[in-house]
Amino acid sequence: MIRKAPASLQAGGPPVRRAHSLPDLHALDTFVTVCASGSMAAAAQRLGVSQSAISQTIKVLESAYGVQLLDREVRPARATRAGELLLEMANGLLADARTIADRLRQSVRQDHAQIRLGCVDSFAATVGPSLIRALSASARQLQLWSGLTPGLNAQLLARDLDLAVCTELPTDARVSHRLLFSESWVAVFAPGRPLDPITHLRDLKERAGALPLIRYTTRSVIGQQVERFLRHLGLEMPQRFAFDATDPLLSMVAAGLGWAISTPLCLWQSRAWLDQVQVLTLPAARLGYRDFHLLCRDAEWTRTADEIVNLTHQSMRRELLPALHKAMPHLSSDSIVVRSQANDAPPVSS
Repeated sequence: MIRKAPASLQAGGPPVRRAHSLPDLHALDTFVTVCASGSMAAAAQRLGVSQSAISQTIKVLESAYGVQLLDREVRPARATRAGELLLEMANGLLADARTIADRLRQSVRQDHAQIRLGCVDSFAATVGPSLIRALSASARQLQLWSGLTPGLNAQLLARDLDLAVCTELPTDARVSHRLLFSESWVAVFAPGRPLDPITHLRDLKERAGALPLIRYTTRSVIGQQVERFLRHLGLEMPQRFAFDATDPLLSMVAAGLGWAISTPLCLWQSRAWLDQVQVLTLPAARLGYRDFHLLCRDAEWTRTADEIVNLTHQSMRRELLPALHKAMPHLSSDSIVVRSQANDAPPVSS
């Protein structure tokens, strides 16, 4: 069966060139097929059109772009340098075009889909309630899972989760991410005389004195991040006490057995201890922040991801940040930095 040639070919000549005209996807698909098939005859057979229609389509493309796409002096014809560049760009464009229908249907399904959202514990226990309340306003079913970053990353890739809020990025290229916000490291000491702000590393060393550092275990991401931060500061602290969770860590600090490095969200998660410790922001440093990222697979769930980013920012500015600064007045104004939607945009201090 011979298919009818595109309308642009039936007119008997190349189309009028217009500035910023949109590419002809059918013509690009024909060119890609010629390159993949190795000849116009093979491409014509694969597409079910005549060889002359194929030849005319290639000439229309060459006329539209003002370059030669095929070297016809060799047999079979091969793509020129310009043709190779167009082939590379056309493959990506056609791949995106072919997914439009699936992505549209998926977006419609998501309006009433069940959302499986995984979050690290400190996020789930602090931002989680207000975020879930906001998401519940729609007609969707919600499942909130909490856990550690490595496990959540694995569940996301295994499709046991649709989205995840984590504090470290996976290396898998299939996962896209948005930076939600960042929080600074803070020093936690036992109550005593009023503490002056820590403005320099020497202040921290003097304040800590001979007190041991009470750590998070390095099998946790936060424990690994604290160790990297200490190495960056040039602080060598002996290993004595280490805990998986913030509650026992703060109980040790409150008992005067040492000091600790934690974050505002971890402390708010364990806020029952806040009246028994003193919290100070640490000096700004290159590794001085812990980042929270919203992850999803490839381009899936992009609309829901955008919604979660916006709702998270709204709930933090409206509820969490005022509560944090009221409970921990020694926190600096930039102890939590809420990011804009664009990952590369400058931060907006809380």
